[in-house]
Amino acid sequence: MPRVDETVIGFAVYEDTVEYLGISEATLPEISNIVEEISGAGINGKYESPILGQIEPMTLTLNFRVVTRNAIKLFEPRRHEITLMAAQQNQDPTKGNVGVTSVKHVLVINPKKLNPGKLATASAADVSGEYAATYYATYIDGKKMLEIDPINYLFYVNGQDDRWEQIRKALGK
Repeated sequence: MPRVDETVIGFAVYEDTVEYLGISEATLPEISNIVEEISGAGINGKYESPILGQIEPMTLTLNFRVVTRNAIKLFEPRRHEITLMAAQQNQDPTKGNVGVTSVKHVLVINPKKLNPGKLATASAADVSGEYAATYYATYIDGKKMLEIDPINYLFYVNGQDDRWEQIRKALGK
């Protein structure tokens, strides 16, 4: 019987092997396909067709409890490579054994927005940064499961062959 994936035990955020302490939450990019509405002769009505490997812009959000040097550093107008490491708990329902799955997200980001939050005595400032992601990869227990790199024409999903290989070939790349 397969394991039951239960929860994120903890996570860490790194840039250039330096751990960013104090990040309270990370919202990973939503991945949405660009779609084209199809209609015409021989089609009864319309439908949407996702275009192979074409995606809408991706955004990473990092939330900090208070204003930090790292929150401001990530707003430097340059490319940042961020690695998010997560330990996820799972359980074997037949044996009751609890295990840990390693999940790594690698992103190349550029700053879009810095919200310095609020100031109130004895409370979090709720600082957040929003970043445009131009590269996004996910590894589960060391195996690449997802890689999206629109700039370099890479599109891997579920560890399968690169979906853009034929497109790059057709474009002479």
